[in-house]
Amino acid sequence: MANIVASMFVSLDGVIEDPKWTFRFTNEESQKYKFDELFDCSALLLGRRTYQGFAASWPSMQGTGAYGERMNSLPKFVVSTTLSEMEWNASLLTGDLTEAVSRLKQQSGQDVLIFGSGELVHSLMSLDLIDEYRLMVFPIVVGRGKRLFREGSGMKALKLIDTRTFSSGVVVLTYRPERP
Repeated sequence: MANIVASMFVSLDGVIEDPKWTFRFTNEESQKYKFDELFDCSALLLGRRTYQGFAASWPSMQGTGAYGERMNSLPKFVVSTTLSEMEWNASLLTGDLTEAVSRLKQQSGQDVLIFGSGELVHSLMSLDLIDEYRLMVFPIVVGRGKRLFREGSGMKALKLIDTRTFSSGVVVLTYRPERP
């Protein structure tokens, strides 16, 4: 059974929106981490906006090497109520979100990664469908924007299972929900 893993770029003040602010902290260590993470998963789970942005850029992006090949070849599952046609090796998840994600977990062997997709993450969080949070915390305060844990999302106890620190000051905190 696969785990649903939310792999998120997060500022110190919790912002996840439009993470252009991450570029200045990119280094070999963080690139290797993201490379290994992508190669250790069997599929991507994306919201509509992230899917459309990725599908518009990744297939034609030059110089991405093995990472780009992996990104383009991985199966992608997209949650959307407005899309009806998929491309870029993607399938639309339809029907009840809890049932669709549960079926996805049953058919996949390795982790199913969620990149970006803030609205999808919020929905899955409220349904208690995220098995692991990998928070790549950047040493920057953005000041405004959509946050990972927004007001009213309810209390969730998480257990820290791993930490990694990169020379750029970026820290990856990996948590699993504490379930009764």
